[in-house]
Amino acid sequence: MAVERLATRLTEVKRRINLAVDRSGRKSGEIKLVAVSKNHPIDKIKYLKEQGISNFGENRVQELLDKAAEIDKISWHFIGHLQRNKVKYLMRMPNCQLIHSLDSWRLAKEIDKQARKNECIMPVLVQVNVAEDENKFGFKLEEVEEFLKKAAELKNLVIKGLMTVVPYTDDPELSRPFFRRLADLKSDLVQKGYDLEELSMGMTNDFEVAIEEGATIVRVGTALFGKRGDYQ
Repeated sequence: MAVERLATRLTEVKRRINLAVDRSGRKSGEIKLVAVSKNHPIDKIKYLKEQGISNFGENRVQELLDKAAEIDKISWHFIGHLQRNKVKYLMRMPNCQLIHSLDSWRLAKEIDKQARKNECIMPVLVQVNVAEDENKFGFKLEEVEEFLKKAAELKNLVIKGLMTVVPYTDDPELSRPFFRRLADLKSDLVQKGYDLEELSMGMTNDFEVAIEEGATIVRVGTALFGKRGDYQ
């Protein structure tokens, strides 16, 4: 593993975050960087941890469990589509910080059930399919408030905010309208009294635009780790 290349990538990602923060008149402390470590070896995670990165994201339950068993003192984020039969395994983890992908009422009930069994309260984000992309999971914009009302009866999960995955594009400006819609939805819901702190949006190709539009969490993989299968 070429440590120098990892160090260079990390420096560049931090630079891009700081520039976006400056452009949007925000503070760097408002942005949480989740390093998306899926398909990358534990050595890279350990190195980034040594450099002060403490939040890592995985999209497969088994890979997350395997990595969590090898390294401690990390806050793990589950960012992929979560099958209900895998929820129980996440609830047994002491350091699963946040599930980003709550995308149905049935999943919400299962998370609540398994969290109750494990005597914990699970923080989650509601996944919103802002682009109404048939290939993406999540609620439609107009469905979110009704879901929040319904989810209030679930005592062992706490909804911390909203998340979206937008269609991939080489032009980050094309992502801006989707990020803005999610930020507007969050603002509207907060004004109505819902306690929503987080906006998880933006990845390697568009996280600067996401920050400019109000993201509090960005999920960055390739810009940090290199392309999948790149172990340099």
